[in-house]
Amino acid sequence: MPRTALVYSSRFEQFSYGSQHPFQLHRYGLALELLEAYGLLDLPGMERRDCTPVTDKQILSFHTPAYLQRLKEFSASDDPRADFMFGLGDADCPVFKGLYDYAALGAGATLEACRLIEEERFDSVLSLAGGWHHGHPARASGFCYLNDAVIAINWLRERGRRVAYLDLDAHHGDGVQEGFYADDQVLTISLHESGVYFFPGTGFEDETGIERGQGYSVNLPLLAHTDDPLYMRAFDEVVYPLLAAFNPDIIVAQIGADAFRTDPLTRLEITTHSYAYIMRKLQALQIPWVALGGGGYDLMNTARAWTIAWGAMNKVALPPRLPAAFVKKIRQQGYPHTMLLDALHWADEHDRGLALDALERSINVIKKQIFPVIIGGELAVLL
Repeated sequence: MPRTALVYSSRFEQFSYGSQHPFQLHRYGLALELLEAYGLLDLPGMERRDCTPVTDKQILSFHTPAYLQRLKEFSASDDPRADFMFGLGDADCPVFKGLYDYAALGAGATLEACRLIEEERFDSVLSLAGGWHHGHPARASGFCYLNDAVIAINWLRERGRRVAYLDLDAHHGDGVQEGFYADDQVLTISLHESGVYFFPGTGFEDETGIERGQGYSVNLPLLAHTDDPLYMRAFDEVVYPLLAAFNPDIIVAQIGADAFRTDPLTRLEITTHSYAYIMRKLQALQIPWVALGGGGYDLMNTARAWTIAWGAMNKVALPPRLPAAFVKKIRQQGYPHTMLLDALHWADEHDRGLALDALERSINVIKKQIFPVIIGGELAVLL
């Protein structure tokens, strides 16, 4: 059995973005209920770990002192505050009491997940929190106040580790890309809905890195209605060979569930079918990996996604139908789901044709620009 850890703090659910905000923190409790219903919280070889907040020094490895100071100031206030220069106080990134404590604790969960791989030699770790990939050095953005992945990867880099960062969230991982745009020891790969019409408006194929990092930033923008077969093709033709060739010491994966076809904020059309396929492929690489919760605004999709990831990490084959007692409970809460694993989904023929054409163009660009750098000239031609 693999040695795995689940990192989570009950303190996460003490905070709130607001009752009408898309990012609802009771997602954690729902996911834990499903994990428990499947018997996944007492597996041999697994451990549950709590976390502590990151330190100011660790935060300052990416964020600016002025931003950190303002974050702490607003966090301590009982009054509504806003500073749009720092991205604080708008609809996406509201200010609430304890904001800094929440963000530092979530970043601490990601750092603890990476520490368990680095120092305690766990094979894989799931952190339900984190994946706040839109955090910038001096600006909150897209529900993200601190960039936990950059902070944790900087900690790994200080120890000489080569890291691959994979972002499966429907939104481009712009903040993480920014953190390592000139670094050839961190390969960043993001599959996301196209920034032509979608937040944050970045993540195009020509964003490939600068200086030493040229060729180590990989973006695969997907058109609306990209479905399961197209998503799996993108992973198989681009992501998997690049991860294998780069052969990092650790993979940090943002496994957001907002690319699912029923997510209220996005227009991709994948299901748990392709998501489960990718989780199994990541596990098959036999490279230590950390999974971060990321986005997902249909809360049952998020719970199902994290359950699938945790099952893959522990090499547990899960029944495709949700446990009956769990279904009965969520029906009372208004959730219609009965399945963990969905059937393969194909999008409408016209929409799918447009998405297919765009995907093929993107794959061709990446193979020409990125593969020779990461994989090498002769092999890149064969692939």
